[in-house]
Amino acid sequence: MILETERLILRKLEETDDERMFLMDSDPEVMKYLEPPVKSKEESKNVIRMIQKQYEENGVGRLAVIEKESGLLIGWCGLKLLKEPINGHVETLDLGYRFIPEFWGKGYAWEAANATLDYGFNELKANTIYAYADSGNTGSNYILTKLGFENTGEFEDSGVKCSWYELKREKYI
Repeated sequence: MILETERLILRKLEETDDERMFLMDSDPEVMKYLEPPVKSKEESKNVIRMIQKQYEENGVGRLAVIEKESGLLIGWCGLKLLKEPINGHVETLDLGYRFIPEFWGKGYAWEAANATLDYGFNELKANTIYAYADSGNTGSNYILTKLGFENTGEFEDSGVKCSWYELKREKYI
């Protein structure tokens, strides 16, 4: 599966993406609202393998985001099938994204997420796509709102206050 936008290519993650994944996931600023930063490329390889397993088992997973101009992996974006309950939801599609800081503020997250939503609604025929973000993560909350997601409330995830978002097909298309 490959998605393409004006400036980006979204493709399945490959083990050779480990160096750029490590660059992103070892950065404390990137991981500020997430789990602790990874400490080795081996951890990044394990994350890639976990996502590759999701492709096989669920047909979806986060995708590498490649900047066309540089050919570099600049982050990931994609849909994940929630297998464990999050805010009472399971077996639903969750939109997520993460980018290397030098690529923040350039519209890449919105561009990649919009292509992902298009795929989710038009190819996967999803009726609703969900997303959530740490309530303090103003950047991510802004992007979700700009994409048309509706903030339907707050919940706690591992002791962290998060905003829960929903986007229905009829609001997107």
